[in-house]
Amino acid sequence: MSKVDDINTEIQHMQQQMLVYLQTHWRLFLAEGIFFIILGLLAIVVPQFFTVAIVVFLGWILLFGGIVHVSRAFVFQNMPGFVWWLFMGILQVLVGFLFITKPVAGALTLTMLMTMFFALEGIAKISVALMMRPLANWGLILFSGITALVFALIIWISWSESAQWLLGLFLGVNMVFLGWSLVKISLHHKVQ
Repeated sequence: MSKVDDINTEIQHMQQQMLVYLQTHWRLFLAEGIFFIILGLLAIVVPQFFTVAIVVFLGWILLFGGIVHVSRAFVFQNMPGFVWWLFMGILQVLVGFLFITKPVAGALTLTMLMTMFFALEGIAKISVALMMRPLANWGLILFSGITALVFALIIWISWSESAQWLLGLFLGVNMVFLGWSLVKISLHHKVQ
């Protein structure tokens, strides 16, 4: 057997495993799809709130995580790397505090990070879709991946003007597409 035949055999085996998993756990995929549709619709309806909520929530996580880092650093002052542990903690406290007190500036930063997220997620979804091919509805995951890449491009182009609402809106639309894809796939693979 050639290397190409080995790869094709491996892909077919992976597709068969995916088919069995989808048939066995179709209810879980259906519930997940419905959850993402609801969450996505909420983000579309109030994108500014969703954007600010993400920034503030992340700010609190960073703030508390930073406090833990700083506290541990002072408890173990003789530990190698004390300065680095302290630096990481102080950095987390500062960024968390800024996200909480200045969520609009935090939204600008997170919007740029979301651009990278959408780009990487799009690549991952397209890869998964190509692995699922020729299973039914694999094109929906492909469409969701292409949509994520388009979102990344649009956000990158209009970053500073629309960061306060675009992040929540696109994240919501992305969640709706993912949820819709999962619902369609789960219902198709529902075992009678």
